[in-house]
Amino acid sequence: MARIVDLSVSIEEDLKDPLPFSIRFETHEEGADFGAKLVGVSPDDFPERKGLAGEFLTLTSHAGTHVDAPWHYWPTSEGKPSRTIDELPLEWFFNDGVVLDFTDKPPGYALTVQDIQEKLRQIDYELKPFDIVMIRCDADKKRFEPNYSEIHVGVSAEATLWLIDQGIKVMGTDGWGWDTPLSIQAEDYKQNPRPGVLWAAHFAGKEKEYCQIEKLANLDQLPPLGFKVSVFPVKIKGGSAGWTRAVAILD
Repeated sequence: MARIVDLSVSIEEDLKDPLPFSIRFETHEEGADFGAKLVGVSPDDFPERKGLAGEFLTLTSHAGTHVDAPWHYWPTSEGKPSRTIDELPLEWFFNDGVVLDFTDKPPGYALTVQDIQEKLRQIDYELKPFDIVMIRCDADKKRFEPNYSEIHVGVSAEATLWLIDQGIKVMGTDGWGWDTPLSIQAEDYKQNPRPGVLWAAHFAGKEKEYCQIEKLANLDQLPPLGFKVSVFPVKIKGGSAGWTRAVAILD
């Protein structure tokens, strides 16, 4: 029987994410009131005056574990209109997975092409087109701490483009974001204002089409190779991203 590893963080208000979201939980009693209005009966007509529970969420498509679409990065990609999350091939989102362990790098470090090539040599693997490459830095272990969004290892624009050149269409991280933490980007820019500093890896999508998964979890439970990854994004028409219940499937 296959073993399935959950690679997603839950959408919950305790997650220390600077992107705002809220959840209002509708009780069974409130469900009875709503159901009564919906079908034209009395709440007392439901067993023990209980209806169907529900939730009302207010959140961005970039909350929780999600897949960014090319449209998120720039209006165009490779000289054509960028595709939104509902326009991408589903074949991209179920493929062999590769975990590159960079827990040896400090928070805020920007991975280079050489870093990724060396890690691939260590695990004796050559990337093939459509592999789903995931960067492990274990930032998910601190997702309930105030500095969660500022402690991950980032990926440089050059390394992002190199991965795309190997045929990688979907890549991800267990950090809050794919680029280095925002405070590091901002400090770098303030000290030396110049183009190509802020969200540099995201903006690589203007040049070459790709998707990134942010806020993965539990990559420490996976081997470097030998498993499938499923990261089908929720179909939001015209969306810049879609939430995903990311999982790894191991024989």
